[in-house]
Amino acid sequence: MTQTTSNTSINHVDVLCIDDNEIVLRSLTRLLEVNDLSVVVCDNPQTALSLFKKYEFGLIISDMRMPEMNGAQFLEKARALAPDTQRILLTGYADIETTLAAVNQGQINGYIQKPWQNDLLLRSIKDSLEKFTLKKQNKKLEQQVKAQNQELLELNNTLEQSVEKRTLQIKKVLKQLEAANEREKHEHKATVELLYNFINANPYLDGNKAQNIANTCTQIALYLNLSQKSIDLAPMAGYLAQIGLLAMDPELYKKPVNALTEQQRKTFYTHPSTAQLMLMPAMHLHDVSDAIYHQFERYNGNGLPKGLAGNDIPIGAMVLGIARDYWDAFEQCNINDDKQRHEHALESVKLYSGSYYHPKIVRALEASHAKLNETVSSAGTVQICNASELKEHMVLGHALHNHTGIMLLPKGHVFSSKSIEKLQQLEAKKPTPFRIMVKSAK
Repeated sequence: MTQTTSNTSINHVDVLCIDDNEIVLRSLTRLLEVNDLSVVVCDNPQTALSLFKKYEFGLIISDMRMPEMNGAQFLEKARALAPDTQRILLTGYADIETTLAAVNQGQINGYIQKPWQNDLLLRSIKDSLEKFTLKKQNKKLEQQVKAQNQELLELNNTLEQSVEKRTLQIKKVLKQLEAANEREKHEHKATVELLYNFINANPYLDGNKAQNIANTCTQIALYLNLSQKSIDLAPMAGYLAQIGLLAMDPELYKKPVNALTEQQRKTFYTHPSTAQLMLMPAMHLHDVSDAIYHQFERYNGNGLPKGLAGNDIPIGAMVLGIARDYWDAFEQCNINDDKQRHEHALESVKLYSGSYYHPKIVRALEASHAKLNETVSSAGTVQICNASELKEHMVLGHALHNHTGIMLLPKGHVFSSKSIEKLQQLEAKKPTPFRIMVKSAK
């Protein structure tokens, strides 16, 4: 038996249901149609596989025990035909072995036992359809990112590599870090700095502001006495908070948010979701991605995208949100004196303590406030030199940027003959020598 919705001309169907029990199929059809979901049902797995030639399904719900082909075998074949389609197993048997087979062969996204609870099943269905939609959107976003990168190539003639090469380099670095050993995990910071360069290269995004946000995230994390891992990840979220904007129309971010139309603002506030999709391949940056995704949540639950409240909001997202808003207030203040602008920014944040922001994070910002306008003091023997005066094994005291703000070398870089030679070549093209802060090797 095969049953479709009344509009059989559509190519996309929300749910495909396979079960050799007609009563089960009728129950599923009623449940889905009442909730405005399109459905195709089939009582034969082999026939169901032929439907993939005609339809694109967001989700497959399959019974486990069926003649000729069980649910695990069917889902394995279905995954080969439509890898992005989500898969849920329905089983009436408490059989661990067969469930594991479905997980291993069909790589199911979830399973529900019969008799099911409608609320639980519907929640699983809607979550699965949302994941399917996000995967489709991700493919579209990848195309948009490539197009945006092409614009960056034209706007920034100082970038030595083409957009395609930079994109491949990012993916290569992320894959290398994903498979890295413990020593390589310490190189995550270099990956973030590479991604940060793409933000800094965009003429409508402020790389200095991203750096200020990152530094403030670090100060807050230190005062909160968070774990070392959280302290290390805090600035990464600050550096990459704007990366989702690279996939969007510059009209959405080259002017203040309050100058956008209502529809433009709605689109603008989806950039954290875009960033999450862009960073999805980098599993080691999951916590950073999570902080970016939830950066517009509010302590009182009136934020975006999920309306989380209180301690349900990831700590990294709360730290990032308050640091971002602090520097937004600093940037928008018309006072000429920087010290007074910092005071204004702090008072702007304190005004929303307990509503927008967690009170303890506001206190941490206030405690670290004195450091926000200080110059960084250097420890040990430090000297300022140009590229021609560099020697091997010297240690870079501060990250080195070119005249457009692109990071050339990260803080802590140990100079080698190759990196010295490269800097000397770059310096020869500059009207003035580099001012490089270095520490002698210990």
